[in-house]
Amino acid sequence: MELIKERTSKNFKKLQARLRGSVGKAIRDYNMIEEGDRVMVCLSGGKDSYTMLDLLLSLQRKAPVNFEIIAVNLDQKQPGFPQHILPEYLESLGVTYRIVEEDTYSTVTRVIPEGKTMCGLCSRLRRGILYRVAGEENATKIALGHHRDDIVETLFLNMFHGGRIKAMPPKLLSDDQKNIIIRPLAYCPEREIVRYANARQFPIIPCNLCGSQENLQRAKIKEMLQSWESESPGRIDSIFRSTQNISPSQLADTKLFDFASLGTRKLVDAGANTPPQ
Repeated sequence: MELIKERTSKNFKKLQARLRGSVGKAIRDYNMIEEGDRVMVCLSGGKDSYTMLDLLLSLQRKAPVNFEIIAVNLDQKQPGFPQHILPEYLESLGVTYRIVEEDTYSTVTRVIPEGKTMCGLCSRLRRGILYRVAGEENATKIALGHHRDDIVETLFLNMFHGGRIKAMPPKLLSDDQKNIIIRPLAYCPEREIVRYANARQFPIIPCNLCGSQENLQRAKIKEMLQSWESESPGRIDSIFRSTQNISPSQLADTKLFDFASLGTRKLVDAGANTPPQ
């Protein structure tokens, strides 16, 4: 039994170091956190946001820059939501936090017909509230718990259902130009976050509003990607890395590349100006 515990402990430390390294690299690559930042960590009660908060707190202690963390949870008044869990957990950590109560649940269930996807409206309402709270709390960055797999899934959702190549950037300036959103878990695979959350035994709060919708297109995309990953391990990581290596001239967007100026005359002129070899 002691040997099993020792092996488990060693495996956990390796996992923790790997995730912490991935978060640290993402922060450095995209300059996510700067000296004096007040980072608003959006905590939903799911495995991803718990892991994000845990790793940021760990990095905060050794970071080369000083920054504050405030954890914010949006209580959307879903039936049966266990209101005590997050305050108790955050108080046990000694983390500055704020619980925001907004009844978006009633709005979403009133507006969206039964059986239709609720996530779109729910996320828009949630985003607006979080932007407002960020201003009230003087937060300079808003940290969201989207991981590598979320980013890849969003890429395919937009391609399959939106006809565009678009995902979730690791760092983003909001449309109102007032908020900078960061995704510190951008390099982290979901499977490792699952293992980490299980090992840390976070008090997970399920999202019954979204989780009850079994036919979500995102779930279908996730299933497709997991099948690909099983057949060819490393494929999801390769797809993610492709979002970091864009060649505009090899696609077809006339807004990104000046295809119109490419013509026979330009080639002839270029040849005339080339000295003989």
